[in-house]
Amino acid sequence: MSKRQEAKYKIDRRLGVNLWGRAKSPINKREYGPGQHGQRRKKPSDFGLQLMAKQKLKGYYGNIGEKQFRKLYQEAVRRKGDSGENLIQLLERRLDAVVYRMKFAPTPFSARQIINHGHILVNGKRLNIPSYQVKDNDVIEVRSKAKNFALIMEAIQSGERDFPDYVTVDTGNFKGTYLRAPNLADVPYPTQMEPNLVVEFYSR
Repeated sequence: MSKRQEAKYKIDRRLGVNLWGRAKSPINKREYGPGQHGQRRKKPSDFGLQLMAKQKLKGYYGNIGEKQFRKLYQEAVRRKGDSGENLIQLLERRLDAVVYRMKFAPTPFSARQIINHGHILVNGKRLNIPSYQVKDNDVIEVRSKAKNFALIMEAIQSGERDFPDYVTVDTGNFKGTYLRAPNLADVPYPTQMEPNLVVEFYSR
């Protein structure tokens, strides 16, 4: 994989937020940014605020690549309705995001890894594309041989997160159903997300 798993919490310190709401986050101990000048207070410009909103959203979903993220934005703008809401819905339809929401993985990074390794079934078929857009009423399931994995067991038993109301999960069978795409207000982000600023960033 091209992503460095161990570096994911550096995003928290760089952005100054606990992006996934985890107890492990270094921001819980040091609220300033990394590096020699991390403790300097800066007042961001409008561009800086837009860029930070984009980096937060990209980072939250496992540090999505710029090319892929821009494609999601373009699709969000093409669709009818509010572009910011459309962008959130497209992000929440990603298979790795759905696996994370169903608590089959402790982080979006590990959700992507589990999918890449072929441990997830969608409607009974193995799928190894993390960016796959899940449809309403699709059934997501952990493959039999992966149900005993410590990572998956730990995630599903964790009290760190609750299930949002746009998925239903049968934890005993490691199976869930994606009911619908959520609105921004429905998504349990630990920190404030501003997709409208992301739309402004790309529409400059």
